[in-house]
Amino acid sequence: MGLREYFELDKYGTTVRREVLAGVTTFAAMAYILIVNPVILHLPSIISHGKIQGFPLGPEIIATAVAAAVATILTGIYAKRPFAMAPYMGENALIALTVVLGMGVPWPKALGAVFWGGILFLIVSLLGIRAMLARAVPRFLAASWSVGIGLFLMFVGFAEAGISVPGVPGAPVKVGNMGSASVIAAIVGMGVALALLLKRVRGAILIGIGTTMAVAWALGIPPISPGAKPVMPNWGEVLGKLDIIGALHVAPLIPIIFVLFLCDMFDTMGTVLGLAMKAGFVDEKGRPVGMERVFHVDALATVLGAIFGTSTTGTFIESATGIEEGGRTGLTALVTGLLFLACIPLASYIAMLQPSFLQLASAPALMAVGVLMLSVVKQINFDDPLQVATLAITVGFMIFTFNIALGIAAGLVSYPLLALLLGRRREIHPLAWVLFAMGVATFVLYPYT
Repeated sequence: MGLREYFELDKYGTTVRREVLAGVTTFAAMAYILIVNPVILHLPSIISHGKIQGFPLGPEIIATAVAAAVATILTGIYAKRPFAMAPYMGENALIALTVVLGMGVPWPKALGAVFWGGILFLIVSLLGIRAMLARAVPRFLAASWSVGIGLFLMFVGFAEAGISVPGVPGAPVKVGNMGSASVIAAIVGMGVALALLLKRVRGAILIGIGTTMAVAWALGIPPISPGAKPVMPNWGEVLGKLDIIGALHVAPLIPIIFVLFLCDMFDTMGTVLGLAMKAGFVDEKGRPVGMERVFHVDALATVLGAIFGTSTTGTFIESATGIEEGGRTGLTALVTGLLFLACIPLASYIAMLQPSFLQLASAPALMAVGVLMLSVVKQINFDDPLQVATLAITVGFMIFTFNIALGIAAGLVSYPLLALLLGRRREIHPLAWVLFAMGVATFVLYPYT
């Protein structure tokens, strides 16, 4: 059986050339993750000046590439859909900045939590429980999580660029030196990325990262330490290093596992359903069809990603760029996955760059992705006091405590309580009280310092 028959190209009225072009387009749109994900997971080491160990930077580059490649290739071959996967933005910040940096949990145990979150998602996907849990969370609440995470990523991007710096008691943050080389480079890079995104240019975020690097170098910020040579990072430093049992022995990680599971499930559902509608994978009533295998792969991708040494892995909205190019089959995903595999040798050159330089280079990507995540705010009815209050509480906790998990927990707790207060008990799904209990457990078990 040839490619045309296996991927049913004739059924979707497409060609091998079109599918390959679509796969290349998708890869160009999301290749930035090869730099941004390792930098975010490594941030605890930079922020704490080595007092807290983040994920090893070099090995994490390989882990990111392998996780993206394997998950995307599986999507193409098993699910036969033009969807690409990679470590999620947002969840990587949750692991690095909330769990490792904020809670002081060693990264192997954090990976163990990612593993268990993926196992939960895999179980609910295989048993069909996913639909029930999805109905327990209203669309506006899931949207408020995305809005909060988007603003959180923008905040991290501002901090990495030096636009926002630590302040004094009473004013936790203040504006940095807007005339510094790092700030100028980041602002130029962000401007380029956003301008190209608005014009729907392929690889806009990656171009923004490259622009930042070029401007920073031109302004005198050295990208490479003197004498540095390309050496392939040791993937074995993170491969299989997850502490599966240890994650269950850290009480505060139990609610975090549920938070990771919820983030993965709702990120995936929103992304997959949106892509399905864009690609026309819907029935006569406009309902997505044939997506179950995608959910299976997505859940398995998180489990495998944790084993490979990286954070929650799932379907990327950037897959829409390949769909716009005409990609309709798994061949598109197969091409994208193979391109991620081909990038593994580049890890030796990326690892040569100074962590601080990579940190600066990733700032525009964080800001741009944050802006894109804010688009779901249209799903919130600002004339409804329940939705507005829940959004404010969720985003407020997430941003002002610098803690994604607590923001999600605050939303799970406040939504049903506010609905009761407003006399709207009938709107509350019974399972929402199970999620309410998970939110309360997160607050109770969190290791406050």
